[in-house]
Amino acid sequence: MFRKSHVGALGALLLCSAAQIHAQAGSTPAMDSDYAAAVKSWTTKPEFMSPLVDHLPVSSTIPSPKEVLGDHIGAPNKLHYYQQIVGYYRALAQAAPDRVKIVEIGKTEEGRENIIVMISSAQNMADIENTRLGLAKLADPRGVSEEEAKAVIAETPPIYHISAGLHSAETGPPEMLMELAYRLLADDSETFQRIRDNVIVSLSPVLEADGRDRYVDWYYRNLIDERDDRNKPGGPPYWGKYIYHDNNRDINLSDTSAKELMKWYLEWHPPIMHELHESVPFLYIYSGMAPQNPDLDPLLFAELPWFSNYEMAQLTKYGMPGVWTHGYVDAWTPGYLAFMSSNHNGMLRMYETFGNGGATTMYRHVAPDPASGLGRDQTTRKWYRPNPPYKEVMWSLRNNTNFMETGVLTALDMTSRFPREILENFYKKSRDAIKVGAGEAPYGFIIPAGQADPTRVKFVTDILQLQGIEIGQAEREVKLKEGTYPAGSLIVKLDQPYGRLAKILLRVQDNYPDENVGTYDDAAWTMGLMAHARIVESADKEILSVPTRALDSYTPRGSITGSGAKTYAVLDTGAVGMATLRYKLADVGGVEIVEEAFKSGGTTIPAGSFLVPGRAYDTLKPLVETLALDAVGIGSAADKAQTHASELPRLGVFSTWGSTQDVGWLRYGLDQQEIDYDLLFKERVRQGNLRADYDVIILPQQGRSTKDIVFDIPMTGKPLPYTKTDQYRFSGDYGSSPDIRGGMGLEGLAELKKFVDAGGTLITTGRASEVPIEYGFVSEIATKAPPANFYAPGPIVKGKVVKPQSPIFYGYAGELKGGKVQGGELAQGELPLRWAQSTTYYVPERLKADVLMTYPGGKDSILSGFIRDGDKLKDNAAIINVPSGEGRILMFATNPVWRWQNWGEFRMLYNAVLNWKQLGATDETPPPPPEVPAAQQ
Repeated sequence: MFRKSHVGALGALLLCSAAQIHAQAGSTPAMDSDYAAAVKSWTTKPEFMSPLVDHLPVSSTIPSPKEVLGDHIGAPNKLHYYQQIVGYYRALAQAAPDRVKIVEIGKTEEGRENIIVMISSAQNMADIENTRLGLAKLADPRGVSEEEAKAVIAETPPIYHISAGLHSAETGPPEMLMELAYRLLADDSETFQRIRDNVIVSLSPVLEADGRDRYVDWYYRNLIDERDDRNKPGGPPYWGKYIYHDNNRDINLSDTSAKELMKWYLEWHPPIMHELHESVPFLYIYSGMAPQNPDLDPLLFAELPWFSNYEMAQLTKYGMPGVWTHGYVDAWTPGYLAFMSSNHNGMLRMYETFGNGGATTMYRHVAPDPASGLGRDQTTRKWYRPNPPYKEVMWSLRNNTNFMETGVLTALDMTSRFPREILENFYKKSRDAIKVGAGEAPYGFIIPAGQADPTRVKFVTDILQLQGIEIGQAEREVKLKEGTYPAGSLIVKLDQPYGRLAKILLRVQDNYPDENVGTYDDAAWTMGLMAHARIVESADKEILSVPTRALDSYTPRGSITGSGAKTYAVLDTGAVGMATLRYKLADVGGVEIVEEAFKSGGTTIPAGSFLVPGRAYDTLKPLVETLALDAVGIGSAADKAQTHASELPRLGVFSTWGSTQDVGWLRYGLDQQEIDYDLLFKERVRQGNLRADYDVIILPQQGRSTKDIVFDIPMTGKPLPYTKTDQYRFSGDYGSSPDIRGGMGLEGLAELKKFVDAGGTLITTGRASEVPIEYGFVSEIATKAPPANFYAPGPIVKGKVVKPQSPIFYGYAGELKGGKVQGGELAQGELPLRWAQSTTYYVPERLKADVLMTYPGGKDSILSGFIRDGDKLKDNAAIINVPSGEGRILMFATNPVWRWQNWGEFRMLYNAVLNWKQLGATDETPPPPPEVPAAQQ
C-alpha cells in the first residue's frame, strides 16, 4: 500500500518555488560541498544550472557516484562503460535492498546482461507484487468493476519508467540516471519523500548496452581531444550489432533488447515511459504534435502537453534558456521504441537534450550556417519556444546533465502530486479501447486460413502477439459481410485492451491528417501489405461474436510425402524460408530449380521449386517441417521438367564504414535466413581481383548520396582506427580497419567494374542503384529528379511486373494473378511494394526490355500512405536488369529488404542471389536501327 502524499490542486503545484520543492521534513541534511564546487565549475553559464541539481545530499548509507566511480557525474572527458554503470546500480541495491530491485530481463545481442532498476519507498517495494497485479487490472479492465478499479487506483503507485542509451552517441542520459538514482535514495527532502511514497521509478540504464561499450571505446580513442564542432569526426561504424540509429524505428521489434523490454512492459505495465535522447538545443520536450495518429486515444494528446508545458514553465522559471515543446517530433508512426507505452494506452514521454557526443567541453555553433541553406533554425523564438537557445554556446556534459535531470525531477514531482489522475487516465484509456473496438467499425481483422505461404502469416502474428494483442482461431466457417472464411482462420477482434494498437498496425494508412504536413518517419506500415499476407478488415460487428479459441502461437509445420522417392520437389509458394533451406542443403549435390511450372501426380510444381535428390530425404524432412515448407516425392516428371542447376554463389555485401545502418538491416535478414556472405569494406574492394573470390556482390542502400557510397568519410583530420586492442576491447567487431576514412574511391569503383566485366553479378538496392548509372557502369540509363513538390514518406504502392518469367519473381506466381488486397485491387501482374526513394530512372525505349518491374504511378497505385505530387511518376522503372561485359548489374530502385518490415519483398533479392547465373533468362537484344536501303546509303 502506498502512502498518498497527494496534492489535488494544480494551483498548489504551479505556485511551488524551488525553495519549497526542497523544504525539509526535519533538520537540514549535510550537502556535498565538493560536488557543488565541481558541478558549478563544469557548468559553462550560471543559467545552465537549476536549484534542483546544484547540490547533492551526503548519505552515510547510500554510495554516491563519486564514491563508486571516482568522480561526480558530468566530469569533463569522462564516460563510463556499461559494466561500470551496472556496477553502480548493484552497489545501490546492496546498500538499500529494501528500496532497490534489479530485474534481469535477458541478454543483449552480444550477451551482456540486460537490466531494469526499480526504486521506491521500502513500503512500496515490499508491496511491489500487488502493484504489478493492480496495474495489470487497469491495463486490462475486463471483469474489473468501477468500484474495484477505484480501489486499485487509490492503493497503487504508478510506475514511471525512464530509459537511456538507446542511441549510443547520445552519451549523457546513462550518466545522468546514475545521479538521479542516488538522489531518489539519498535525498530526504519533502519532494523526494513524496516521489518515493507515490511513485515507483524504473530505469533502463542503457537500452543499447553493446553500443555503449563500443562508443565509449571510440570516444576515448578518437574523440576525447576533438573540440571543433564543425570538423569533428563521427562515431564508430557500429553501435549495436546491426541497426544503429534505426533501433528507434524498429516497429516490428527485431532487436533482442527491444523484445525483452516489450515482455517486461507487458508484465509491469508502467503508465508512463520516458525516453531520453540527445540532439537539438537545449531541451526539447515531446508534446505529441501533428500529424497525430487519430487511432490513438484523444486523452493521450491532452496528457502530453499537460506534462511538457509544466516542465517548460518550471525550467523557464529557473532561468534556463532553450526549453521548448513543439515543432520537432510528431505522433503519427507507432514505431518508436518507447511508443510501446502509448500503443498500450499509456503515455510516451521523450526528451532531446543538447549533447556533444561525448564528455568533451566544446564551443558549439547552434544556429545553422546561413550559407548552408539549411532550415529549422531552433534558436528562433516561437510560440512553443518562448526563451530560445543561444546561437553559439560553450557546452559541456554537465550542462546536458543539468537540463535533463532538472526536467526529469520536475516530471517525477508532477507525477507524485497526481498519481491518482495518471492511473485514472491509464484505466480510462484501457477501458475506452475496448469500448471503441466494440462500438466503432472496423470491429476486427480476419487472416484467412489456407494461405499459400503460412510463414507470412506467422511473421505477422508473432509480432502482434509479442505486443500482447490477442488472436483467436475460428472453430468453424466464418461468414461476414466481407466474405466467407474457412474454419481455422485467425481473428483479431478489436474489443480488447490493445485493440487500438491492432487497428493501427493492421489497417491501411489512408487516414493521414494532412499531406501538406511532413512526418518524422514513414507514413505507412500496413502489416499485411508489407508481408504479402492476406488480411481482411471487417466492418461487420458479427466478427465480435465469432466463436474462437485463444491462439497461444501460430506455428505452421511443413510436410514431406512420398518416402523413398527418387526426387523431392520442395514447392515454392513464396516463403522466405526457401532461401534458408537452400543454404541448409549446401552440402547436398544435384539440387535443381524449376524454371516453368509442371504437374506431377496432380500436384502443380511451381517455378522456383527445388528438386532435391531422394538420397537427401533424412536431411530434407526436418528442414521442410521446421521451415513450414511442403515437399512431395515425384517420379519421372522430374526428368522432363525445365530446370537449372542450383549453384550457390560466393556472396559479398559491400559496406561503407560511415553508413552501416541500412547494410545492417540486410545483414540481419541474411543472418536470420542463414545465408552465407562476406562483409566487404573499402580495403578489400581496393585490393582488386574480386572475381577470384566472389560471384555476386550486393551494394545495398547506404548513405545519403552516391558520393557517400564512393568516398564515404572524408580524408580530413587524423586517422580513425577501428581495431580491437587490449585497451579497446569493444572495437574491431563486424569488420576492422586501421583507418575508416576515405571510402573505396574511384579506385574501388574501377575494381567493381572489373568484377562485372569478368562475369560477376552486381546487385544494387535503393539509392545505391544510382552508383552504376552515375559512374558509367551502364550507358543510356539515367537518373531523374522528382517533381518539385514531391514527397513520399514510405508509402506502399503497386509494382507492375513486366517480366514475370524472370527468376526474380519465383514464388510470386499466385500473387501475380491479381485480386483484392487491403487498400485496393491488384491487376494481373501487380504486387505491393514499399516506395523506397525519391530518385527515379529514365530508361530509353530501346532498352525497355531490361526493365523487370515498373511503378504504375498515380493516385490509384497507392495502397497505403500517400505520395504528394506523384502523378508524374507513371511507369517509372522499379527493377532494371542490365548485362554488362561478361557479367550483369541488377538494380532495385526499391529496397527489397527495408528494416524488418517488407517481408513480402525479401524473396526478390534472395531469388536474385540463388539464381544469379540465370538472371539473363529474360534478356532481349535491343532492336537494330532500320536498315537503310542500298540506294540511299
